[in-house]
Amino acid sequence: MTTTDPAVTSATGAASCHGEDLPQAGTAVPGPHGYSKQKDQHLKRLRRIEGQIRGLQRMVEEDVYCIDILTQVSAGTKALQSFALQLLEEHLRHCVAQAARQGGAEADAKIAEATAAIARLLRT
Repeated sequence: MTTTDPAVTSATGAASCHGEDLPQAGTAVPGPHGYSKQKDQHLKRLRRIEGQIRGLQRMVEEDVYCIDILTQVSAGTKALQSFALQLLEEHLRHCVAQAARQGGAEADAKIAEATAAIARLLRT
């Protein structure tokens, strides 16, 4: 269920961590966000994942055996899923918890947003 209160949700239906409108998906919103305290670690982790994906490209270019490539695809997928779960936990502990303390429509919007994110993660 999505709220229609424009003060709570963006044009894309996503509420920000701080109740501001987000003009469009992917637009930076001033923090701090749930991941802000761990930003350097997250960036390091994402660079490692990026290296794994580039490694896949090299494997294909070098005609590596299919099963070996699939094994590395599985490792890259697992790394991204693990990152997503960490980010989700931080979002729940920071953004959703903050909205829940405030209550009302913002809390409802945050819970709906988190539920939708969890559903997307489960589909992958």
